Amino acid sequence: MRLLSRLLPRSLLARNIALLVALVAVTQACSLSVLLHFVQRPRIERAAIVFSDYVKTLDGVLAAMPEAAGAAAVRRLGAQRQDPARAAPAPEPDALHLMRTWQRDVFLEALQRRLPDTPVRWESGNGERLWIRLHVAGSPHWIALPMSEDARAGGIGTALALSLALALLAALTGYLIQLHLNRPLQDLAQAARQICAGETPPPLPTDGPTEIAQVGSAFNQMTQALQQAEQTRALMLAGVSHDIRTPLTKLRLAMAMAIPRGADDAFVAAAEGYLDHIETILQQFMDYAGSGEKELPQPGDLNALVGQLASDFAGLGHEFALSLGELPQVPFRPVSLMRLLMNLMQNAVVYGKSGFSVRTWRDAACAYVAVGDRGTGIAAQELEQLKAPFSRGANARGHAGGTGLGLAIVERIARLHGGSLQFRARDGGGLEAVVALPLQASSA
Repeated sequence: MRLLSRLLPRSLLARNIALLVALVAVTQACSLSVLLHFVQRPRIERAAIVFSDYVKTLDGVLAAMPEAAGAAAVRRLGAQRQDPARAAPAPEPDALHLMRTWQRDVFLEALQRRLPDTPVRWESGNGERLWIRLHVAGSPHWIALPMSEDARAGGIGTALALSLALALLAALTGYLIQLHLNRPLQDLAQAARQICAGETPPPLPTDGPTEIAQVGSAFNQMTQALQQAEQTRALMLAGVSHDIRTPLTKLRLAMAMAIPRGADDAFVAAAEGYLDHIETILQQFMDYAGSGEKELPQPGDLNALVGQLASDFAGLGHEFALSLGELPQVPFRPVSLMRLLMNLMQNAVVYGKSGFSVRTWRDAACAYVAVGDRGTGIAAQELEQLKAPFSRGANARGHAGGTGLGLAIVERIARLHGGSLQFRARDGGGLEAVVALPLQASSA
């Protein structure tokens, strides 16, 4: 069963076409078997019966001839006493003409049954001839007799060619029908990719076959429900931002007014640190909840954005070694992609400690940005888990101020661009996060 699943094509279209071709092939094989055994074989055997009757009649006439008349008949018929050198009782099968070989064998078998005492030989070659030993004036002679069309091919080749043409026509028709049925599924997949990219696809048509129409209608309802959920989420985020940040601002102001000058500076710094921590966590939740779906992609200079961020980090005392390849204009959402790169570079600074680097390159389909460090690294089994919300690596659990959303935000923004986020170990130690961005704007 597992082997069969591996041999089957992956797509539904290819599987249905393969099934259709197999069914047509089986049908044609059954039709050919019926044609050969119930139509062509009786036809050949009837021809052999008629031919054997002619041979018996001719043998009787030639045997009764006087010797002089028989000699004249031998000369006119081209008869000979010795066995024909190029003829054989059972000729070799011809791989290029299997149908003709089969018909010839059926004909000879039927002829031998009708003429058990008459030797028969078949001469193959450019001109196929049937040699039969007859008695001319009482003496045995070999005579080459012409063959009927029934024993040679009799139109069976035309029937086979017509059957093959009909099979190809049926396969082509099935392909076109299946292609028509698959088009709504392709539209559904395209609309689903648009939703994943934060876009609103046009409603799917619901005027096709009943099953496809039901799927389209359910998908349209789901799209409307997602739009309503998005509007509710946006309203909730605006309320959370206002309702939490306003008390935080008032609390900062109250602390500044209540604590006199010269008070315990350590206490003041700790209190302000806690407030900053709360605001950082709030901002990370806000960033994860809204990762730039409504921001439109536009062509831009990815190397310039990387250089700008590296310069900003250098101003804070964190030097990133740059290795920037030649890139074309890459379509991206500027604010979202800046957030993505800042998260990766900040992670490198916090957890990598040293050996910071950023490099870019491209291939035929994507532009790549890789942010690396020389930290202690992380086990391979933890790499994919880091993309999940609230997941933190073993080397991050000793750091305060994080929520485990940084890489989840990076993953979401990468997918929003139609790209991906991958982790891999660096040569010489450390970790590298690689983001792939399509060179063409994602319509998915």
